[in-house]
Amino acid sequence: MDLIERKSLLEGVDARTRLAGSNKMEILLFSLGTRETFGINVFKVREVGRTPHITRTPNMPRGVEGLISLRGNVIPVLSLISFLEHRGEAVDSGKTMMVAEYSKRTLGFLVHEVDRIIRVDWERVKAPESVLSTNQGLITAITELEDGKLVSILDVEQILANAFGEAIIIDIPPANVGEDVGVFFADDSIVARRKIIEVLDKLGVKHKHATNGAEALARLQGIAAHAAQNGRSVRDEIRLILVDAEMPEMDGYVLTKHLKSDARFSGVPVVMHSSLSSEANRAMGKTVGVDAYVAKFDAEVLADTLRPLLER
Repeated sequence: MDLIERKSLLEGVDARTRLAGSNKMEILLFSLGTRETFGINVFKVREVGRTPHITRTPNMPRGVEGLISLRGNVIPVLSLISFLEHRGEAVDSGKTMMVAEYSKRTLGFLVHEVDRIIRVDWERVKAPESVLSTNQGLITAITELEDGKLVSILDVEQILANAFGEAIIIDIPPANVGEDVGVFFADDSIVARRKIIEVLDKLGVKHKHATNGAEALARLQGIAAHAAQNGRSVRDEIRLILVDAEMPEMDGYVLTKHLKSDARFSGVPVVMHSSLSSEANRAMGKTVGVDAYVAKFDAEVLADTLRPLLER
């Protein structure tokens, strides 16, 4: 694909937010010069083009090639292949650059080549636990193309943590709640789950979690059924539900629609916590009924959003 085709390919990406809530996603396929095919959610990609001149600076973390100036903003550029095991294959550092937004941060990702955009059902996007892969820790999901080829969806949150380290969570005051208050959260990223647990522990609330939307719905329905059998409400068990937007098998938008249409969860706020931080995605969250939307990952903002909902 040449530069013009790639720009045309990504025109109107924000309009694609209409897919949210339909349990479908659009993935931009790309290669890193190896035999594997990788994917990234189109919602995260702002533009694609040839790799510009990169200014290399001393003491850059491993995998960070340097900095570029992009329309007045200086952004770091990461070579994705440097984070993955590629079995000694000869690969270039990346002749194509994807500019993506993660958690209010703009970054350049060097890739070998961009292929095309595909639309898939989240039901066909599976967690990688059962897939043998040397890069399993950096892959958040797997999906299969019509020709049988597997696409690995990278856990960019883990890659960013590997490159820049994880954010240090400063003192977070505990919430003014009883010991029996619980939170249920769903997130497919290992890094995100670890940071969410740290915030919830500092708030002083119990927590349970799931690693995808389908698992979360099944577990929450089980909690609701158990509560009903004991003459209790779900709110006695779960005070708040925190959902990621992107998850294998069922995304956070569809999960929220299920919960908001189930009277058993009445009075239990749903907070969407996502690295998709654009206003379009916030608006989509509102249309499915989320009570609050928090961009990843600012521990203090997350805590400040959850605390009043837990205390009310």
